[in-house]
Amino acid sequence: MKLTAYSNYALRSLQLAALRSPELVRVDDVVRVHGLARPHIVKIVHELGQAGLLETRRGRGGGFKLARPADEIVVGHVIRLTEGSLEVVECFNPEKNTCPLIGICKLSRALQQATKAFMAVLDDLTLADIASNKGDLLARITPIEESIASSLGREG
Repeated sequence: MKLTAYSNYALRSLQLAALRSPELVRVDDVVRVHGLARPHIVKIVHELGQAGLLETRRGRGGGFKLARPADEIVVGHVIRLTEGSLEVVECFNPEKNTCPLIGICKLSRALQQATKAFMAVLDDLTLADIASNKGDLLARITPIEESIASSLGREG
């Protein structure tokens, strides 16, 4: 299975919010730490806010934080939100299927089982789980932020 960059960025944004909880995270924090495009993160944070996963605050001093505890945010739910239907092959969608082997194809059944197994693992994983090594993650992020801050200080 291959997930979109959008899902990856959503999980990175949520993970950073979990690491910094209860403090606010700014979109620019995510952009700097992960080297991502700001418009993508703005869109993702908005969607995650609409879905009730993030609480967002606009304006000066604004940012976002988790709208509920990290152990209540299931990674599988986030993936379904950001990916939509996980139709690995066209025969998963009866409206778009053109395959004459539907119903008898063992490959289709195997792919359906694989997709269910993939999602079962993600449904058993919470945001708290992917942020549980907080010390290691922050140790990796902090030098990146400090390096960027010092280079910005030299430019100004």
